Amino acid sequence: MTSLSLRLRRLGTDSNAVAATEFAIVVPFMLLLYVGGVELGNGMSISVKVSKTAHAVADLISQNTQVTTSQMQAILGASTATIAPYSVTNVAGQSLITVTVSEVATDSDGKATVQWSQSFNGTTVSTGRPTGQTMTLPQSLTGTQNNNVSFILGEVAYAYTPNLGYAISGTITLRDSQYLFPRCSTNSSGNSSFPYYDVKFPSTSTCSCTQHMQQKTC
Repeated sequence: MTSLSLRLRRLGTDSNAVAATEFAIVVPFMLLLYVGGVELGNGMSISVKVSKTAHAVADLISQNTQVTTSQMQAILGASTATIAPYSVTNVAGQSLITVTVSEVATDSDGKATVQWSQSFNGTTVSTGRPTGQTMTLPQSLTGTQNNNVSFILGEVAYAYTPNLGYAISGTITLRDSQYLFPRCSTNSSGNSSFPYYDVKFPSTSTCSCTQHMQQKTC
């Protein structure tokens, strides 16, 4: 009994391997924080790229007064390069990104509707939003000052799959949209018909802002 008590006392005061025990307890939490930090950083970086891509495709279209079908396809295809260095396809070759650009026009009452829309899924260009679809504009774009105008809407969706945390979160769709005014359209209610200040699509010929405003060739 005395021997047992002595052993118990020694066990209570023994500090051998304490550091190893503490390390074994802390390591899982440290790994979790590390993995979470890496995945969060990747997700935030891709989210920024998604926003830039949405702005880029809207900006490229807004620099024209009319766009041909082939020009639209080229712009949509080129816009996906903004997402680099992140991949736009998965290991099976399936597209991870969808880019959509639309024209949204408001009437004299401020009602916003889609005039045309094109979408690119990484391989093919097709119709995006249905023509005539009623849109709810951001609060910053509402008001009578934005009646009888047009907007170019760029939208991007990216399927982000965490490399290490897939079993926990699965695939996350990162989305963003950007509204821009056409830069150089001059077809107002005084010299044209609805929609006003728009970008014509599809057109038989292209017309950039330089051609329209400076060279006066279209």
